[in-house]
Amino acid sequence: MESDTTFRRIKPFGTQNYVAQDNDGSRDRGVDNGYNGDPKRKPEVSLYLLREGLAASLVSVFILVLWGLVHLSLQQLVIGKPSGDFNSVRARQHLEKITSVGPRPVGSHENEVLTVGYLLEQIENIRVETAAGPHKVTVDVQRPTGTFSIDFLGGFTSFYDRVTNIAVRLEPKSGSQHFMLANCHFDTVANSPGASDDAVSCAVMLEVLHSLANQSTPLLHGVVFLFNGAEENILQASHGFITQHPWAKQVRAFINLEAAGVGGKEVVFQTGPENPWLVQAYVQAAKHPFASVVGQEVFQSGIIPSDTDFRIYRDFGNIPGIDLAFIENGFIYHTKYDTADRILTDSIQRAGDNILAVLKYLVNSEKLADSSEYRHGNMVFYDLLGVFVVAYPARVGTI
Repeated sequence: MESDTTFRRIKPFGTQNYVAQDNDGSRDRGVDNGYNGDPKRKPEVSLYLLREGLAASLVSVFILVLWGLVHLSLQQLVIGKPSGDFNSVRARQHLEKITSVGPRPVGSHENEVLTVGYLLEQIENIRVETAAGPHKVTVDVQRPTGTFSIDFLGGFTSFYDRVTNIAVRLEPKSGSQHFMLANCHFDTVANSPGASDDAVSCAVMLEVLHSLANQSTPLLHGVVFLFNGAEENILQASHGFITQHPWAKQVRAFINLEAAGVGGKEVVFQTGPENPWLVQAYVQAAKHPFASVVGQEVFQSGIIPSDTDFRIYRDFGNIPGIDLAFIENGFIYHTKYDTADRILTDSIQRAGDNILAVLKYLVNSEKLADSSEYRHGNMVFYDLLGVFVVAYPARVGTI
């Protein structure tokens, strides 16, 4: 359809002058605001389209940034080749060997004989290999009997008889009076090979022991590595160690390695009680930090029907600590699908790097000698995309 009037543009943009030429050749001059038709509706449509386009652009930018951040977080698992200090390939061999015997419930041949035999063999190899170095390795197999009451799951009294602990004492040849405790458990629930809960932690601890024992410079303090054989039947072996073993009196703080899932990142989900210097040590030392105080609040609230050896060391040993756990794929935790092939070597490398670095930092810290002096207040802590950790006193969060 043609119009009776033809508009000829004079200026390329902005407010335009125009000349209107009728069919009879006459002309009329005026001002063109950049639109035809109803002078009220077109600006509203243009403004709406502008806003819509801007909103779409902002959403697109947000999605791209979010994708980048998630990608960065996921890349935290891709550690690459072993760093030299911690060898994840060797740790994986330990993991596969421990899980190869199948489920290891307390009292079974697989738990009390086969797994204990393998762990003692590997520890002896480390002791012989590092005998000429500046450290000494002492091994003690403890089989405690005892009883204790606990308010877990409504409260009950637990009795245990000759459960198994393998305690390894690493210290300078000149001796040490103050020790860190590193704890894992090698027993499992009855239907699971327990790769993540908790064989991988024992494999990591074996390799951390190997690395620390091979240090050319003596450690300032010592480490007790406790491979405990009775955690799944409600924390019995840890109680036997902390209340009955003579080495327990020299333990000033602990790191507990656990699982609430299979593989992935290991998260710091409990610390303390109080003792902010432990959180600060993790902040300073961890190579691939992953931590959340929210996990501590939820876990200690009692909502989750689960517990770890952290409770025993805290309540019966009166010592502070750090609780770490693998949390990915929680739906196959405590099932027959908790197998070694589901745990990436990168996950093992990541955990080993962190635990070795934090232990090394703590056993060379002057604060370990008298940790009670630094016991004050709780901490708020969380990581940002696994790049670094933010930590500050809880009173600051209250303010």
